[in-house]
Amino acid sequence: MGLFARMETVIKSKMNKVLNLMEDPRETLDYSYEKQLELLQNVKRGVAEVTTSKKRLQLQRAKLTQNIDKLEGQAKDAIAANREDLARLALERKAALVQQVEGIDREVIELEKQEEKLIAAEKRLSTKVEIFRTRKESIKAQYSAAEAQVKINESVTGISEEMADVGLALERAENKTEDMKARAEAIDELMEAGTLQDLTGGKDDIDRELSKISTQSNVESELSRLKYEAGKGPEKAKIEEEGKSAEEKREV
Repeated sequence: MGLFARMETVIKSKMNKVLNLMEDPRETLDYSYEKQLELLQNVKRGVAEVTTSKKRLQLQRAKLTQNIDKLEGQAKDAIAANREDLARLALERKAALVQQVEGIDREVIELEKQEEKLIAAEKRLSTKVEIFRTRKESIKAQYSAAEAQVKINESVTGISEEMADVGLALERAENKTEDMKARAEAIDELMEAGTLQDLTGGKDDIDRELSKISTQSNVESELSRLKYEAGKGPEKAKIEEEGKSAEEKREV
C-alpha cells in the first residue's frame, strides 16, 4: 500500500510539473473571466424570469379584477330585477375571484422580494466581475511585459556569449599573428648573422664572406675617390709632393 501511495505521489508531482510548464496564466485568467460572465448571465436570466413571472401574475390579476367588477355589476342588476338567486351566484363567483386575487398578490410580493435579491446579487457579482476583469488585464499586461523582458534578456545573453566567443577568437588570432611576426624577425636576424643558411640562394658561408670583402673594397675605393676629388685624400697629397720633387730635380 505504501509503494502505491508513493507512486501516486510521484506521478502527481510529475504531472503537476508538466502542467505548470504548459499553463499560460493569461489563458487561465481569460477562462476564469468567461466562467464568471456565465454566472453573471445566469443571475441576469434569473432576474428576467422572475420579472416575467411577476408581470404575468400582474396581468392575470388585472383580468380577475375586471371580472370582479363585472360580477359586481351583474349582482346589482340581478337585485334590480328581483333575481336574488342570480345575485347570490354572481357574488359567490366574485368571492372566489377575490380569493384568487389575494393569492396572486401574495405571489407577486414574494416574486418582488426574489427580484430584489437577484438584482442586488447581480449588482454585487457585476462589480466583482468588473474588478476581476481589471485585475486580469493588469496581470496579463505585467506577464506579457515580463515574458518579453525574459526573451530580450535571453537574446542579449546569447549575443553576449557569441561576442565572448568572437573576442576569444580575435585574441587567439592576434596572439598567433604576433608569434608569426616574432618568428619572421628572428629568422631575418639569424640569416643576417649567418647563423642560418639561405638554401635557396645557392651560396655557402665562404661565398658570403668573399661577397662582403668585395663590397667593402668597392666602398673603400669609392670613398678614396671622393676624398681625392675633394682635395682631402692622402693620394692627392702624395701626387703633389712627387710633382714638387720632379721640378726641383729639373732645376738642378
